[in-house]
Amino acid sequence: MTFIESKAIVVCRPGAQALRFADLSIHREDSMLLLGPSGSGKTTLLSVLAGLLHPSTGRVLVENRDIYALRSRMRDHLRGRHFGFVFQTLHLLPSLTLRQNIALAADMLGVKAEDGRIDHLLGTLGLADKAHRKPDALSQGEQQRAAIARAVLNRPSIIVADEPTSALDDSNSQKVMDLLEHQAQETGAALLIATHDTRIMNRFQNVMHLNDQMKEVA
Repeated sequence: MTFIESKAIVVCRPGAQALRFADLSIHREDSMLLLGPSGSGKTTLLSVLAGLLHPSTGRVLVENRDIYALRSRMRDHLRGRHFGFVFQTLHLLPSLTLRQNIALAADMLGVKAEDGRIDHLLGTLGLADKAHRKPDALSQGEQQRAAIARAVLNRPSIIVADEPTSALDDSNSQKVMDLLEHQAQETGAALLIATHDTRIMNRFQNVMHLNDQMKEVA
């Protein structure tokens, strides 16, 4: 079953060339890589697909519902329920403990985290002994694992990661990909990654190339 698809997406920006994207379709448990250099529109396309940026033309369907035909509150609820994000900037709140940062994913959706779910994720990601530490007491790798835990807390239908490996060395980039793939498999989620990091390309059969002319997806 198709979970998300886009059709004829164009994003116009004042004083800049329009971004035109090829149609895409992602099924549950699919993995897709959006590959392109900086400025090719990767983050823009992620934002459109997640209901964060209204395209100038085109449609985005999530479970056959046109998300931009929904009211903003309904779109926010749909995003919170179905999407788990690992941002390029991790957005861990410095005043909260690791456990509290992870719990925010449920709090912001207005639901209670599944019993034992946070502890399970902490254990799976090697963070059990860091649960009550704040982000500045964690290594970069530990912070990234915490961000992955927060993204998958609510068992999303799709995990979306923006440049999750580009700042990492070869060994750590593969470890992060292993974690993302394992969490997607565990929750039955699709995995959508946007990056310019060609080192991870061989992990994906489904690759969409975004060109550097900012005109169209190849």
